[in-house]
Amino acid sequence: MILMMSDTLLLLLLSVSVACVQSQGSSQDAFIIQYLERRLVQMEVGYFTPFITSNMSEVKNQVDGVSARVDRLERELEYLENKIPSQSDIEMEESLLEQQIKAAELDQLKKKAKIQVQNDCSAALSQIKSVKIVKKVGDAIGSWFRDPTEGSDKVFLLSGIRNNSVLQFGSLQSFIETSSPEKVLLLPVQWQGSGHVVYDGFFYCHKADTPNQILKVDLLNGTVVDSTLLPGAGRLPVYSLNPNTFLDMAVDELGLWVIHADPEYGGNLVITKLDKGTLAVEYTWDTQCKSRDAEGAFLICGTLYVVYNTRYGGRSTVQCLYDIHDTIHSPVMFFPKRYTSHSSIQYHPGDQQLYAWDDGYQTIYKVESRRKDQAAAH
Repeated sequence: MILMMSDTLLLLLLSVSVACVQSQGSSQDAFIIQYLERRLVQMEVGYFTPFITSNMSEVKNQVDGVSARVDRLERELEYLENKIPSQSDIEMEESLLEQQIKAAELDQLKKKAKIQVQNDCSAALSQIKSVKIVKKVGDAIGSWFRDPTEGSDKVFLLSGIRNNSVLQFGSLQSFIETSSPEKVLLLPVQWQGSGHVVYDGFFYCHKADTPNQILKVDLLNGTVVDSTLLPGAGRLPVYSLNPNTFLDMAVDELGLWVIHADPEYGGNLVITKLDKGTLAVEYTWDTQCKSRDAEGAFLICGTLYVVYNTRYGGRSTVQCLYDIHDTIHSPVMFFPKRYTSHSSIQYHPGDQQLYAWDDGYQTIYKVESRRKDQAAAH
């Protein structure tokens, strides 16, 4: 009888606890309610089994056991209350997460501002003035360019869409006058596409058979000194009229860049500023410029100029630009007439010329520029 009363008391206590928890209605109490209900079921099965005994000492032991279980249940409830976060704790964690996101966004804006402040570049393209056919050598697709580092006269040529060799000429004059390169650099890996550059004595390229791996190669000994994977890149050709190039490297007055197309952004072009030493991403901009019907692009003072054509070839035009400083707008600009379509276009910030590969012809375009504030006024 004493045992049944004690069990009834315990069940009553648990039932009151469940009712109290349900009445509070907080987000943390659902778990505790489920826990108490399970304990009630267990106790109903165990405690209402008829006990037939005349041994009062056994009854006393049973009562003591019930008391011990009540104490244990109270400790478990206290543990659960401390373990499960309260609504205020959840709100504090969400607030902290929002602060961390805002801090990360602010850090990116500071990096963008740093690019603007440390590199005062005011030039904007105003006209593609003239064209010079230097020579015709190599495959229909390829790239050629000069190292834009001050004091460097070397010219580099890469023929085809996949190889492990880089042809080096001592100067533009020697490239024009001779068909024999000063040096043939054989790399330990193959490059692919036609979006390569040489910058400060290092060759930057897209590693063959990888979707988005960029290599930095020391041209003194032909060894790979660093590499990086560019997030989100390599799933689409950069330009629809140049389907073999998935990463297009570029150099301007602000440093090293890579251009790629992003299928999750409607196939629009994305430009990323890289640290030339570590290949770390400094900042990324999504542009409104389409990759469809584009054949190439280049950057001048942090402004992307995208070159468009038709799949039949013809006169190329700059029809879209994206300025990371949001300071200029420009009308459509036409390239001087020449053969078919560019497979690569590289800007040289030192001599302000474009080095283009046009169906196997190595071509130079002279460009004119003016201050961005003057370009914005037009």
